[in-house]
Amino acid sequence: MNSFVLTPAMGKRLIGKALAAHPAVRDALTNGTLVIIAGTTNGYVAEEILAGLSQAEGFSRERFFRGVTLPPSRPTNDAGRLAEEDAFPGDVVIRDGQWEKGKEIFDVIDDLKPGDVILKGANAVNLESGLAGILIGHPKAGTIGAAIQAVVGRRVRLILAVGLEKRVSCDLARWSVRLNTPGAHGPRMLPVAGEIITELQAVELLTGAKAELISAGGVHGAEGAIWLAIDGNEEQYQAAADLMKSIQNEPPFRL
Repeated sequence: MNSFVLTPAMGKRLIGKALAAHPAVRDALTNGTLVIIAGTTNGYVAEEILAGLSQAEGFSRERFFRGVTLPPSRPTNDAGRLAEEDAFPGDVVIRDGQWEKGKEIFDVIDDLKPGDVILKGANAVNLESGLAGILIGHPKAGTIGAAIQAVVGRRVRLILAVGLEKRVSCDLARWSVRLNTPGAHGPRMLPVAGEIITELQAVELLTGAKAELISAGGVHGAEGAIWLAIDGNEEQYQAAADLMKSIQNEPPFRL
């Protein structure tokens, strides 16, 4: 066993690598449709998947989001004005292994079927309850509102990619009721059940080793960092150590 520090950007890269290797994702790339909904973590996921398909040309993480949380001096919903010169590129829709550039989830949601996969980010995750929380600013519940139609209506698989810096201990279902109550202010919230992939699941998917969150925090570029204790047999541990080394120089996410 050993402990490793991961910055949020390293965690995003790790999750991206894991989802590129996820069996359900691999199957959808071969025999169906994969929808990667725009978001900062999913930008890393899209990079890894498109690189594996030799179709990364033309993709950039720089504007691959609909909204981001910023310091209090700049409201969260200011994201759309961060890069006004750059048009939103759309989500990443890959059908039968081919990236259909410029499409969004809204363009394909009615065609999705069992075996297809939607990858969606989240704003909160409660590890004990297995629920993710998604902040809502759109009057029709945005991309998760569209995705749920296919997930619940047609058993399309939903995988939620969310870093451990977004972990919370509160009851997301109870707080969603309060946030969505008339008269409340700020974003609303939708609690969502799905397959959650954090850095913990990513380590196991890629190496077979077990990871546990044992500490968090840092300064001088390690703000929001986590400490993971990783344990496994000799082969698993070495694979995990090599994996951590391969992502240790991941630069911070920049707008």
